Amino acid sequence: MFDYHMHSDFSADCDTPMEDTIESAIRKGLSEICFTEHIDYEYPDPTIDFDLDLVGYDQKISEMQTTYQDQIAIKKGVELGVQPYLLDRYDALMSEESFDFVICSMHTTEKKDLHSGNFFKGKTVDEAFEIYYKELLECVKRFDQFSILGHLDLVKRYAKEQSTHSFHDIIDEIFKVIIPRGQGIELNTSGHKYGLPTGMPSKDILTLYKERGGEILTLGSDSHVADTVGYDFKASLELFESIGFKYITTFEKMKPTFHKIADLK
Repeated sequence: MFDYHMHSDFSADCDTPMEDTIESAIRKGLSEICFTEHIDYEYPDPTIDFDLDLVGYDQKISEMQTTYQDQIAIKKGVELGVQPYLLDRYDALMSEESFDFVICSMHTTEKKDLHSGNFFKGKTVDEAFEIYYKELLECVKRFDQFSILGHLDLVKRYAKEQSTHSFHDIIDEIFKVIIPRGQGIELNTSGHKYGLPTGMPSKDILTLYKERGGEILTLGSDSHVADTVGYDFKASLELFESIGFKYITTFEKMKPTFHKIADLK
């Protein structure tokens, strides 16, 4: 089994040493993990700095790969918090750095963070959701240096109420951009931990992705503490199979490898 979304104390919102997370993954029988530390340029909360110590991170990953080479595969990833006006900076970053795997996420919309609720002020829930998805669509049209989209419907996690509209029209446009480019989406199982009835994205969006020919699918716990590594993965594999997916994906040097779901259960 593979967990392709996790954080350590290299991410500003996490205090967990890599060793703790790695050892938890080994105890749980995972064969491969990928750290995906945060880079969110100009995050609107001044109390937190989501820049990443790239040199230190590279050194630590190499050290961990050597230390645990006989027990688990460890990949070097990153989670980019995109905003339309910052895409040139992310393009520059990707031309200078190398990763096995890159998650494209949007934690900030209209230069307002989702976490605090500032983005939702003065908007109906439908207005907020539409703006979020349209801004994400703009980002993926203009930026292509990533492997998968992270927690595509993250806006649901922070909304005080849920929209009755699916926004599949905009999400479909996102899929029309990323699928031909060989990019995918993740199922982020942390949705359950935060009170959502599903992981992120929800089943209807996963189904739409499958219907549009999407094949690249990763599974990630979004762990910030060691105990949640591999969270709810068994049920997630069953969900994938119920939709019709046959494979999940791992990455090395941005190249995907497909693994049969039937072999992982």
